[in-house]
Amino acid sequence: MTLPGGDRPEGVACAAPAHPATATFVADPFREILDEMGAFVFATDLQGSYVYANPMVLRLLGRSLQEVLGRTFDDFIKLAHDEDHAAIDRRVLIHGEVVSREESNVIPDTGEVRTYWTIKRPLRDAAGAISGMVGVSYDITDKKRLENEVAEQKALLAAVLDNVDALVYMKGEDRRFRYANQRAADAFGLPSEQVVGKLDGELMPSEAAERFWRKDQEILASGQRSVSEEAMQGRDGRMRHYWSVVVPWQQADGSRAVIGLSTDITELHDLKEELQRQARTDALTGVANRRSFQEAAQAEFERSRRYARPLSLMAIDVDHFKDINDRHGHPVGDQVLRTIAQCVQGSLRGNDLLARTGGEEFCVLLPETELAAASELAGRLCQNLAVHAAFSGLGMKVTASFGVTSLVAGDERFDQIFARSDRALYAAKQQGRNRVVCLGMGTGAGQGHTD
Repeated sequence: MTLPGGDRPEGVACAAPAHPATATFVADPFREILDEMGAFVFATDLQGSYVYANPMVLRLLGRSLQEVLGRTFDDFIKLAHDEDHAAIDRRVLIHGEVVSREESNVIPDTGEVRTYWTIKRPLRDAAGAISGMVGVSYDITDKKRLENEVAEQKALLAAVLDNVDALVYMKGEDRRFRYANQRAADAFGLPSEQVVGKLDGELMPSEAAERFWRKDQEILASGQRSVSEEAMQGRDGRMRHYWSVVVPWQQADGSRAVIGLSTDITELHDLKEELQRQARTDALTGVANRRSFQEAAQAEFERSRRYARPLSLMAIDVDHFKDINDRHGHPVGDQVLRTIAQCVQGSLRGNDLLARTGGEEFCVLLPETELAAASELAGRLCQNLAVHAAFSGLGMKVTASFGVTSLVAGDERFDQIFARSDRALYAAKQQGRNRVVCLGMGTGAGQGHTD
């Protein structure tokens, strides 16, 4: 018979049979080696009966060598999954196959299920005929348990990461993605397995990739995590906003990477923008409200003074607005205010600012505009309102009075310009309404259009 690793050397005497029904399996020097192996080593004859079992096998079976020899594996051990043990052995004993497989056995004394990795191969005589089988088994129960635990933890982690409401990724210092959860992959429009290995520049616009890479380099250099809001254009062309936490990571092979967790806050960002817009906007007319107008006007006033640039201000008040509300009702009055706002806005430049500063009062801030040009614009608006088609459709005539002024050398606060435009507006009212009055420093000139 052959040993597990090859032919028996010539001239080596064989041990006497340990059982009448068995054949000699192994020479004494080699038996000692097999007895001390940290594995279960056994051999059977063609009928599957043991002709050799090392001490580890005997301890597993709870029997002595004399009790084991001549009996089969099935006499002692029950397979955990009703496997056809005999059929496996026939593949070796009849067909000469070498079988390597995992198997689970129930230990008779304890009922414990243990897992083994077993290799079985045919034994052949000098003529090459199969005369039995030799097997080596390794107890991999603990290793298998650990592998199962790791697999379960990995599956659990994957389930958590794929269902967490955030983009989770790992990117190496070579700028290639090493991991992307399902949400991150969806953001790139690819299956997650196709994201891994790709450069950041292959998955996102180059400008965004370079911006993110500069931040990654800072994180890798400092070793500190970064928390910030980021923006990236989505596949639908819409700008999406994320709250991102990115941390440096040292891998087992010594290479460095960053791990990022980015939560999509686009809806929250848009809501914040909308709330800020509403805080700056008059709800009825859609133009700026008094508060945002004052903030913008003060900033423009300081800029104009610093660089000695012209700045004009126009105040507008709807004539007899109370009568409109009393005669036609507040919904009509609201429509009048919206129409006036639209009419004025349509005549302004992009950097001009229209605001509703009171019930029926509006102001127009005109940067880079001299008093003469502002007065001319007010005159056109005054004429346009008096003949506006929308008011004819309501069966009424609507006019407005205008007060115009400009920044002069003596102005130290925007309030001074605002007060001067208000005086000009009051003068227009006093002079009969539906007209424009302009005021410089202590002087005034008027022009108007009578009802």
